[in-house]
Amino acid sequence: MPPDVVQPQRWKRRKAARPQEILDAAMSVFAAKGYAGTRMEDIAHEAGITKGTIYLYFENKEAVLKALVRDSIGSTIDQLAGQVQAFEGSTPDLLRFVLTAMAQFIVTSDRVVLPKIVVAEAGNFPELARFYRDEIIDKGLGLLSAVIARGSARGEFRAVVPGHVARLCIAPLLLAAIWRTTFAQFDAAPYDYQGLTETHIETLLRGLAAEGTPT
Repeated sequence: MPPDVVQPQRWKRRKAARPQEILDAAMSVFAAKGYAGTRMEDIAHEAGITKGTIYLYFENKEAVLKALVRDSIGSTIDQLAGQVQAFEGSTPDLLRFVLTAMAQFIVTSDRVVLPKIVVAEAGNFPELARFYRDEIIDKGLGLLSAVIARGSARGEFRAVVPGHVARLCIAPLLLAAIWRTTFAQFDAAPYDYQGLTETHIETLLRGLAAEGTPT
C-alpha cells in the first residue's frame, strides 16, 4: 500500500487514542500531586505532548478530571445499572453481584483514588464535589436503593428504608478505598480485601433476610 495512504490511517488511529492517553497521564499526575497541585503542563509532559494538544480535547483541568470520573466510575455504575435491570435471579444474589462488582473496581482500578482527590479538594473546589455527588454518589445510592426495594417488595428482605441500607452497603467499600489509597502502604502484609467484601455481604444479607427466609 502506498505510504501516502498508510500514514493517514496511522494518524487517525493515533488521534482516536489521544483522549484516553491524556486521561491516563492525568490520572498519574492527579494521584501524585492532587487536583490543586496539577497543571495542564504537567499532564502534557506526562503524556508526551504539548499543552495545546490537550486543549483540542478538554477545555480545562476541571474538564479532564470530570472526564476521568465519567470514564471510569460513572461508566461502571451505568454498566451495573443495565445488568440490574436485566437480572432475573433472587435479590440476595443480585445484591451480592452488585457489591462484588463494586469491590472489584475498588481493589483493582487505579481510578479508585478519584474519590479521595475530590473529597480532599471539596473545600476549595465545591463544584467538583457537586459534580461527584450528582454523577456518582446519587446514581450509586439510587442503584443500591432500587436493589434493596426490590428485595423488600418480593418478600426476600425485611421492610427497611432503602436509602439507609444503601449507605450501609457502600460504607465498608469506601473504607476499603480509603485504606488502599492511604494506609495500605504501611501494612506489614497485604490486606485481604476479598475477605472483607465477603464478610460484609454475608453479614448484610443476614441482617436483611425476611423472617423465616434461609440465609
